[in-house]
Amino acid sequence: MTPAKSITLQPLPGGYAIARLGPDSPLPAWADGPGFVSITRTADELSITCLEHRVPVDAQADRGWRALRFVGPFAFGETGIILSVIRPLSEHGIGVFVVSTFDGDHLLIQQADGDRAMALLRASGHVVLPESPATGSATASITT
Repeated sequence: MTPAKSITLQPLPGGYAIARLGPDSPLPAWADGPGFVSITRTADELSITCLEHRVPVDAQADRGWRALRFVGPFAFGETGIILSVIRPLSEHGIGVFVVSTFDGDHLLIQQADGDRAMALLRASGHVVLPESPATGSATASITT
């Protein structure tokens, strides 16, 4: 199967967690630091995605995620970027969590699905680079 767009993905080191706090919670100190970080506040919640070792054990969180960075840049008006990556995963029952920033997109998949997801992405014509220890160390996204 050839995708509409061939995308290069860079796996980020470490395991990730997606934590949920109350909508009026202050931003906890553990939220910011090395690795990919996304902070989103809505009327219903404060959602934090970061390296899972920083999330307190007693926090409400979904752990065991692996993050991949879309290697861009991509124009805001460019269509089909995310779809071309998530379609083959969805068609094979692999759940995803996607975070978009001004400069790019990040795909999170459960670590248990990691090897299968990487194989599906490659079979669909995408390029999955080897994991690099330096990747994503300065990436952060805060949305309110």
